[in-house]
Amino acid sequence: MKFDAIIFDFDGVLIESEYAGNRHLAQYLTDLGHPTTPAEAMARFMGLSGSDFRGAVERHIGRNLPEDFYASRDAEDARVLREGLDQVAGAVAFVRSLPAELPRAIASSSSVDWIAAHLDHLALRDAFGDHLYSGKQHVTRGKPAPDLYLYAAAQLGVPIARCVVLEDSPVGATGAVASGAHVIGLCAGMHCPPDHAATLRALGVQDVAADFDEVARLVGVGADVEAE
Repeated sequence: MKFDAIIFDFDGVLIESEYAGNRHLAQYLTDLGHPTTPAEAMARFMGLSGSDFRGAVERHIGRNLPEDFYASRDAEDARVLREGLDQVAGAVAFVRSLPAELPRAIASSSSVDWIAAHLDHLALRDAFGDHLYSGKQHVTRGKPAPDLYLYAAAQLGVPIARCVVLEDSPVGATGAVASGAHVIGLCAGMHCPPDHAATLRALGVQDVAADFDEVARLVGVGADVEAE
């Protein structure tokens, strides 16, 4: 291994939730009278959470979100929590290929309950133990601030400069680069447009990977991690 620890974003890195969530958002906004495609929703809102997400959507539509928006989102979240979501191709095999002694964590804008439930669906909960960290719950400033990555590294007991971070969103990549970690911009998810690698490179990520086989080479894991 070329690094002493690995920190994963979650949505869009391990599970295909970015595409699913933005598809739902696009349909809601379209029904509201603001025609939006999933690609446009991802370009505008991917990686945001909490008040940052709400503010961005409200600026886009020029008014406050209707109250039923949250009921709609809650219902969609409940559905996918029950049914699960697909892994990003190769994600499970990559995690399982990591040396058992390598410290690893998840640093996500999503809640710990969301992360844990989907790890259970993927049968990966044991791979991370208690190292599930949320920008909503563990730090005051979420992404794009670097705080969550710094917090995760501190909990792992590894200097951030010796950590590698896997990020897929511009918001997340911005914070990861600012943290001082080595950042790999991952373009393996269904939500990543053709120019996504260029977008992440422009934010300062050190490497870009189109799939988890490439991630494995970049971090020094020799296993073949093609999608199961």
